[in-house]
Amino acid sequence: MHDHQTTHEHHSTHADGHASRAMALSATLHCLTGCAIGEIAGLMIGTALGLAAGWTVVLSIVLAFVFGYSLSTLPLLKGGLTLGAALGLVLAADTLSILTMEVADNLVMVVIPGAMDAGLVNPTFWVSMMVALSVAFLAAYPVNRYLLARGKGHALTHGLHGDEGAASGARRFIPDLAATTLAAVIIAFMLGGLVVSVADEMGAAPSSSGHAARKNS
Repeated sequence: MHDHQTTHEHHSTHADGHASRAMALSATLHCLTGCAIGEIAGLMIGTALGLAAGWTVVLSIVLAFVFGYSLSTLPLLKGGLTLGAALGLVLAADTLSILTMEVADNLVMVVIPGAMDAGLVNPTFWVSMMVALSVAFLAAYPVNRYLLARGKGHALTHGLHGDEGAASGARRFIPDLAATTLAAVIIAFMLGGLVVSVADEMGAAPSSSGHAARKNS
C-alpha cells in the first residue's frame, strides 16, 4: 500500500513537472514571438523614417511589449474576458518575461559588432537577431518556470483561454494562434530575411567587381 502510494505520488509529481515545463515553454514562445515581431517592425519603421539608432531601439522595445501583450490577450478575449480584465491579467503574467527577453536581446545586439548598425538587407542583422532571440529565450524560460511554480506568470491565465466551441459572436473570429505555429512563422520569416540579404550581397559583389574592371580598363 505504501509503495503504491509512493509510486502514485511519483507519477503525479512527474506529470505536474511535465505540465509546468510545457506551460513555461508555451509562455516563453508567445513572448518570444511578440518580441521578434515588435523588434523587426520597429527596425523597419525606424529605418523608413530615418530615425537615429537610439530611437529605433526604443521604438522596437515598445512594439515588442505591444505585440507580446497582444498575442497573450487574444486567447483571453476569445475565452470571454473583457478587454480590461484580459489586459490586467496579461500585464501581471507577461511583463517580467518580456522585460527579461528585451534586456537579454538588446545586450546581445549591443555586444555583437555591427549588429546595431546593420540594415534589413544585411546578413549581420538577421544572424545577430537569431542569436539574440535564442539567448532571450534561454533567459526568459527559467523566469517563466519560476513564476509558474509560485502560481504567477501564465498560471494566472491558464484555463481562461477560449476554444472554437465556447467562443460566440464576434469572438469566434479571434484567431487561435498556437505558440508552435507562431514560432514557426517567425523562424520562416527570419530565414527568409537572411536568404534575401545574402542574395542581395552576392548580387552586389559581382556588380561592384564588374564596375571596377570597367573603370580599370
